[in-house]
Amino acid sequence: MDLAGLVGTLRAAGCVFAEDEARLLVEAAGDAEELAALTARRVAGEPLEQVVGYAELGGVRIAVAPGVFVPRQRSLALVRLAATGLRAGDVVVDLCCGTGALGAVLAATVPGLEVWAADVDPDAVACARRNLPPARVVEGDLYDALPRGLRGRVAAVVANAPYVPTDDIALMPPEARDHEHRVALDGGADGLDVQRRVATGAPAWLRPGGRLLVETSRGQAATSAALQRAAGLTVTVERDDDLDATVAVGTLVRSET
Repeated sequence: MDLAGLVGTLRAAGCVFAEDEARLLVEAAGDAEELAALTARRVAGEPLEQVVGYAELGGVRIAVAPGVFVPRQRSLALVRLAATGLRAGDVVVDLCCGTGALGAVLAATVPGLEVWAADVDPDAVACARRNLPPARVVEGDLYDALPRGLRGRVAAVVANAPYVPTDDIALMPPEARDHEHRVALDGGADGLDVQRRVATGAPAWLRPGGRLLVETSRGQAATSAALQRAAGLTVTVERDDDLDATVAVGTLVRSET
């Protein structure tokens, strides 16, 4: 298949950025047979990032695996907010880590961070271990997966926890709905079940002045902020219109004595 033919095939399948996708598929394929196989997967609706095996986020190439949540560009807003004030030696925890993209981009942005990541999905954990030091990627339910020695030491907890209401999953684009594990999408009746638990558990793990940064939606932001306030955090809501991103940032204000 020549490049023009590949572009035409992708465009006919509904790929808006067919030229860019064609280039990435050609780069990912070792030969014509593999290119045909990758193209068939993409035409069938599999996310491009899962097909080629990686996503680019903040200039970092993130390994991606089938079924694992694909990093979204809007998550750069959370990463940029988190990076502010961090320095070498600080402990960062990436909860509901998926590919570990948030932690990996933070590690690239602020060299010397001690980044830990956790996810309940074993496929996500296996993928994140390709993007972060494997020994610091742990499988389990939120904070329960983390070493006890991190309690009270964490400078930043970053979380792109699932926040899609259960009934809205059917309305998501097929690329996400059909090709990312439901555990990475389903946030319960109002979309915030996992965020509630992330917020409630955060104060025990944050150091004084430590922050919890959670990606949310514009419509859910007020509730996300209220959840963090109820946990005892001082909260701001940050909006990045260029990235269409909303982040609730909670800070633990507590005396060290």
